[in-house]
Amino acid sequence: MGVLVTGAAGFIGSHVVHLLLEKGYSVRATARNPDNAKFLESFPKHKDATLEILQMDLFNTDDVNAAVEGCEVVIHCAAALMIGVRDAQRDVIDPSVLGTENLCNAIQKAGCVRAIVHTSSVAAIRRTHSENGQIFTSSDWCDDASVTSNPYGLAKAEAERVMRNFVEQHADGQRPRLVTIHPSIVFGPVFEKRHTNGSMAYLKHFTGRLPFVLHTHLNFVDVRDVAEAHVAAIESGKDGGRYILHKEGMWMRDIGRSLRQFAPGKKWATFCLPSPLATVMAVFHPKLTVRQVRSSLGRHVDYDIGPMKEELGIVLHTTEKTLVDSVESLLALSRKV
Repeated sequence: MGVLVTGAAGFIGSHVVHLLLEKGYSVRATARNPDNAKFLESFPKHKDATLEILQMDLFNTDDVNAAVEGCEVVIHCAAALMIGVRDAQRDVIDPSVLGTENLCNAIQKAGCVRAIVHTSSVAAIRRTHSENGQIFTSSDWCDDASVTSNPYGLAKAEAERVMRNFVEQHADGQRPRLVTIHPSIVFGPVFEKRHTNGSMAYLKHFTGRLPFVLHTHLNFVDVRDVAEAHVAAIESGKDGGRYILHKEGMWMRDIGRSLRQFAPGKKWATFCLPSPLATVMAVFHPKLTVRQVRSSLGRHVDYDIGPMKEELGIVLHTTEKTLVDSVESLLALSRKV
């Protein structure tokens, strides 16, 4: 069975490729820059597994058509992150929405795809304006996002709608199977330094020298569980299902306390910076804004994963395993650099 994985050089995509190869799939892995995906070639392979790495720009229809051709399964992991973004429409929303449209057109043209697994996010579920402590489910949508208020949530929700509308246009019997996967913040072992710049930046904070944390609440899940869910969704779960992948929500201070218990030997930060000082810090921080900090300090939401584990047939890693493996991976990577 030929499986296309878009965004294969990314944090989630690379773990999906790793698992597919272990299970013996024939994988076609795409990346905008194939050199960034060379590390995939070092992954262990089942005797029946094969790996092909292709250059693909989601804005280039020829690239996308060539990537999809001959594949029975498409796992769409490619995504634009909110890192160093200057133009949210151009850098986040268009790659997500227009890129998904191009992928849908290629799937229609190829006529061979029977299953689609679409990587979304809880950002497509969690409303921009929510009540403190609100619990979201897979039936919720981020329907109040805008380019200025929540471009990432807008991008993830609109890209998912594009994919769902495409599938629903097909007649019964001709409709590709579709499952969407919605991870919370993704932690876990990293393969490349680039993988530390997204969600893993939260844990990377603990491996640095800053002696404090912010009064911020993090909902997270293990990247290995996210990969397991993607591969399971090829055959398992409900057709059309939306599955939230989420393990636990913790305040950063409590993550530091857990690391002191689970991974002694380093004085992991637990001092919580007072909110006024955190706001001042945001003024000078290259990756934070005052608006971001003010909207997150002291606030939290949660997620009901429903029957995700039963329907996809997976067992989530323990919080201890996720946190310890994550920081050990980050520390090991820092020693290599």
